[in-house]
Amino acid sequence: MSGLIGKKIGMTSIFDENGKNIPCTVIQAGPCVVTQVRTTEVDGYEALQLGFDDKSDKASTKAAQGHFKKAGTVAKRKVVEFQGYKSEHKLGDEITVEHFTEGEFVDVAGTSKGKGFQGVVKRHGFRGSTRTHGQQSMLRAPGSVGAASYPARIFKGMRMAGRMGGEKVKVQNLKVLKVVTDKNLIVVKGCVPGHKNAYVTIQK
Repeated sequence: MSGLIGKKIGMTSIFDENGKNIPCTVIQAGPCVVTQVRTTEVDGYEALQLGFDDKSDKASTKAAQGHFKKAGTVAKRKVVEFQGYKSEHKLGDEITVEHFTEGEFVDVAGTSKGKGFQGVVKRHGFRGSTRTHGQQSMLRAPGSVGAASYPARIFKGMRMAGRMGGEKVKVQNLKVLKVVTDKNLIVVKGCVPGHKNAYVTIQK
């Protein structure tokens, strides 16, 4: 699936032609530079490696500087490979937000917000126990998790407290509401994973 690398700017809302308020997310999509062209003869598959968001030479390794120098560009902070481009692109070509059109549907993938170590009520939606009948300090406790004397162990996948968030999430079939070419912005319906200024990938 062809696509671009972007950065989540934030959420807003717009009104459609019927006056309905639609929540949407603003993403800075590109411009992305083609930093490597994968071919079947050399790599065994066809793909384009795109780079996004400039990085100073001081913050990048010599190997990375040489890699981006072949494409005639500065070092990039985010590099992702995309397959399925119908048109041919050469090393150093720039792909902008014009790759998308209003009305089409895209998939947006990113890393969700990390929420640290959380209990079962927040992490899994457990109800907790009641506040009456003499219970003490058990409002948000998970309750019994054992499996009796046999098999005398906790089953794998048991919903318990633990780290929450910070995982790769893909939201599919988000409608493109608006494309602002002069500012490299794309507005999609609904929400996308990640915090503000988080990197995301947008695929057609």
